[in-house]
Amino acid sequence: MNIRARILGAAAGGGLPQWNCGCENCNLARAGKIPAQSQSSVAFSANGTDWAILNASPDIRQQMADCPALHPTGLRELPLRSVLLTNGDIDHVAGLLTLREMQPFTVFATEGIHEVLAENPVFSALNASVVTRETVRLEQSVEIAPGLSAALFPVPGKVPLYKEGEVVETDLLGDQTVGVHLSAGGSDAYYIPGCATLNDDLRERLKGAALIFFDGTLWRDDEMVRAGLGQKTGKRMGHMSMSGEDGSIAAFAGMEVGRKVFVHMNNTNPVLRPDSAERAEAEAAGWTIGQDGMEISA
Repeated sequence: MNIRARILGAAAGGGLPQWNCGCENCNLARAGKIPAQSQSSVAFSANGTDWAILNASPDIRQQMADCPALHPTGLRELPLRSVLLTNGDIDHVAGLLTLREMQPFTVFATEGIHEVLAENPVFSALNASVVTRETVRLEQSVEIAPGLSAALFPVPGKVPLYKEGEVVETDLLGDQTVGVHLSAGGSDAYYIPGCATLNDDLRERLKGAALIFFDGTLWRDDEMVRAGLGQKTGKRMGHMSMSGEDGSIAAFAGMEVGRKVFVHMNNTNPVLRPDSAERAEAEAAGWTIGQDGMEISA
C-alpha cells in the first residue's frame, strides 16, 4: 500500500494571483504567463478511493472540482473521509465553511486548534450531528482515511495572525502549529506547511524520510519588504525562508531525504516563475516546486 498525495493548493494565503496584489508574479499569473496557484492544501490517500484533506483552503470548492478523485460518487456520497488541520490560520480553516452542506466527515486537530474553531460561532455551521470533531494528542497516531494513519508533532511556529497580542513569539512549540507524519503500510510521508526553524528535534525526526512537503513561503526573509508589499519578514510571520545560511535549502542539505517538495509559497516568491534563477537553484539542490494538481506517490 502506497501513499498517494495530490497538491490541491501550492500557494500561501491569498494564492497566486492574490486579489489585491500587482507584483510581478501576480501580473504574470493574471496574464497566463505563469501558472496560477490556489491556497495551501494537500489531499492524501492510501487506496486511491478514500481521501483525507490536510488543511481546508478558502479555495477548497474549486480544488475539489478540479480533482476527479474527490468528486461525488453518488447523490450524497463522497470520497472525502476527513479534514486534518495543522494550525488555525485563515488559509487553512476557512474552507471548512464551504463543507457545511450536511456531508459527514471528521475534522481532526489538536486541542489548541479545535479551541480556535470553537471560539468562532460561525464554524457551528458544520453541524455537529454530521461532522465529527476529533481531538488528536501530539504523537498520537490516528486513522484519517482507510489504511492511512497520521501522527501530529510540534513544529516551531506562532499563533494565527488574528490571535496575536502585543508580544509575538514566532518559534513557539506546542499544539498551535504541527507537522504531520503520514503512514500507510510500509510507506510514509511528512507534511509541514508552516515552520519557523528546523530545530535539532525536527531535523532528527525527518532524517531519511522518503517524502516531505515543506514550508516554502518566501525565497528570502526580507522578500516582501524589498518588494514594497509590507514590513514583515518571513521570520516575523513564523516561516523559514528557502535561501540563506539559515534557510531550508541549507538546513536540509545532507539529510538524505528521498524527495523534498516546497508548498505554501507566497505570491512574491520568485520560484513560482518556472524560468527564474531562484527556481533553478532550488531544483539543483534537489527540491521540487509544488504546483496545483501535482500528484506524488511514496
